[in-house]
Amino acid sequence: MKIMITGSDGQLGKDLQKECQSRAIRFLASDVDVLDICDLKEVQEYVWMAHPTAIINCAAYNAVDQAETDFAKAKMVNGIGPKNLAIAAEEAGIPIIHFSTDFVFNGDKGSAYSITDQPNPISRYGQSKLLGEQLVQAVTNRFFVVRLSWVFGAGNMNFVKKVLEWAKKKDVIKIVDDQVSSPAYVVDLAPAILDLLETGSFGLYHLTNQGHCSRYEWAKLIVEKAGLDASVEPARRPGAPTFRSRPNGPSFLPWITFRYQT
Repeated sequence: MKIMITGSDGQLGKDLQKECQSRAIRFLASDVDVLDICDLKEVQEYVWMAHPTAIINCAAYNAVDQAETDFAKAKMVNGIGPKNLAIAAEEAGIPIIHFSTDFVFNGDKGSAYSITDQPNPISRYGQSKLLGEQLVQAVTNRFFVVRLSWVFGAGNMNFVKKVLEWAKKKDVIKIVDDQVSSPAYVVDLAPAILDLLETGSFGLYHLTNQGHCSRYEWAKLIVEKAGLDASVEPARRPGAPTFRSRPNGPSFLPWITFRYQT
């Protein structure tokens, strides 16, 4: 097995490399400085020369709020890029794993989402990620589309690191309590993803750690576990009338609890 990992400098990409090393799996890591997934010809040539047996696409445009005004770039990286990788994978006769998000839902359901629920993104970011899902599935049958939520780990900035920074600088930090989801730790995700690849059971998946919490509950736990003295207080987004209500802006992460299922 030889896995091609795109977006390798991200937090998930880094832990996937570590997991491959622990399993003695050969891999080829690339980030934007090595491979532009938005360039189909470049992707095809890269795959042809590398001869991977599978592609895991960790490359993504993750600036959620910025996508509202920079939708063209979000659409290219989250939509066209995955399509290009899927085309190259199909031509090579190999599977592709592509990651999506809970942002493809609007958060109105009032209970956990499953793979049978119809996506209905309310933000440009969510629209760009849904486009990637659809294009990958349209191009190849050898796909794993894996929706993740609240990913955190070593590497890039994430919610855990932000909370720790705030707690070290302030006596009181206020965190919204009307955003509820299931955090997903990359150290747990990486082995599960490689296990999934080995099954050959192509399709759509929801993958995260067990349980769910609000941003406020999560932040409070982070501060407590870090032994910091900052007080964490619940807050409400401006214009949000009730808990778990329909969002008014793109920063909202829908209430969702993922389960590992086919």
